[in-house]
Amino acid sequence: MKLLSMRVGGRVEGQNRAGILIGDEVLDVTAYCEIIEMKGGWVEAESDPTQFQHLEGAYRDALDILRRGLTWRNNILATIESTPTLVGELKATGALIPLSAARLNPPVVAPGKILAVGLNYAAHAAEGNAKPPEFPLVFSKCVTALIATRDEIKLPRVSEMIDYEAELAVVIGKETKCVSADQAMEYVAGYTIMNDVTARDLQKRERQWVRAKGLDTFAPCGPWLVTTDEIADPHSLDIELTVNGEVRQRSNTNDLIFK
Repeated sequence: MKLLSMRVGGRVEGQNRAGILIGDEVLDVTAYCEIIEMKGGWVEAESDPTQFQHLEGAYRDALDILRRGLTWRNNILATIESTPTLVGELKATGALIPLSAARLNPPVVAPGKILAVGLNYAAHAAEGNAKPPEFPLVFSKCVTALIATRDEIKLPRVSEMIDYEAELAVVIGKETKCVSADQAMEYVAGYTIMNDVTARDLQKRERQWVRAKGLDTFAPCGPWLVTTDEIADPHSLDIELTVNGEVRQRSNTNDLIFK
């Protein structure tokens, strides 16, 4: 399932709303629930009581949908598929819109942190004549760097060497600490794409990478989160980056040094 977040108008202008991608259309989950409730339907279902919950009915991003559980999500899709008249009503009210018309957010609008691993592709390390690291080189990107896939990257005055790095982003779906390696995947909610924008001149002259990689708008992300059931093996995914139609990066996650 592909889950996302978008900005919508209505009673609160510019409100964040969680969405489910259905074909080439996006379902506003909050609006769907409001319509079903007006009809006297039942939309609340299982949720994970151990996780932080937002106000009832407030679905802002992909994680809010995930926390309600798989059965709840499947029931929404099954109801829409089996009720043609409901589809017409959803479209008429703006609860189901073309993806091209959606104003996308990052799939997760307010993550607690963004962690990354530097020099984690063997070919990338070799390209820079760098010795493969013995331990993961973990750094952070500021949450304020996060923008949606269609948003503009703002070039800062402090750098003249802005570069790009296409990356697989792993979204952690549950609060956790000190999880063993064999249990780690149980906490993964899904996957998305991030551009690890980097100010190379700052990176080369500063021992810490936080500024070089954490400036505002330096983390374009999305367009949606793909749940783990759709990706059997995250270590066999092609990654490609193009600039004006020209391929600049091409790799596969099987080249990761630290899995």
